[in-house]
Amino acid sequence: MDSLQGFKTSDSSPSSATILNPCFPADLSIATASTTVNTTIAMTSNTKANPLPAAASSSPPPSTLSRYENQKRRDWNTFGQYLRNHRPPLSLSRCSGAHVLEFLRYLDQFGKTKVHTQLCPFFGHPNPPAPCPCPLRQAWGSLDALIGRLRAAYEEHGGKPEANPFGARAIRLYLREVRDSQAKARGISYEKKKRKRPPKAPPPQPPSLPPDPNQNQ
Repeated sequence: MDSLQGFKTSDSSPSSATILNPCFPADLSIATASTTVNTTIAMTSNTKANPLPAAASSSPPPSTLSRYENQKRRDWNTFGQYLRNHRPPLSLSRCSGAHVLEFLRYLDQFGKTKVHTQLCPFFGHPNPPAPCPCPLRQAWGSLDALIGRLRAAYEEHGGKPEANPFGARAIRLYLREVRDSQAKARGISYEKKKRKRPPKAPPPQPPSLPPDPNQNQ
């Protein structure tokens, strides 16, 4: 009888069967529904806040540019800015070797290489023991590499090789002059070291034939 205390007995007639109706507390179903709704809202909020990761793209990641390509792009942008700031402004089609020389001389003000004058007591000294008021210039190696990158960038942007201002004869002569003057002023040599070629292997000798036994007879 203890197990039936939570149920009511309804007698519709003396002969009718006994029907057991549960008498759960009134707030039980409301609490259960409220818990279900709250759980559903929480799951929906978590789904919106933390969406499922998208499927990985099938396209490969963009290839990163090399250090040389990045430097070439920066040099090209710097030269383009120089042309726009020129008075009067210059277009790339009107650019000549003379304008490239102006650009190289303009860059000297940003140089970090000490170039001694002939009146300086440290002229020709590779390691001066004290500071001097000689000007700072762009090193020859930096200018030579810069012209090489700009020459390649010019043709990559549609320029014709025969009209390339960075390959003009005046540019080559200027770079040679800068190399020789800085070599004397700094007491260093810019001569490229010749690579030693590996000795050539002697040609393989043909295998020796065995002696002819008929020669002894």
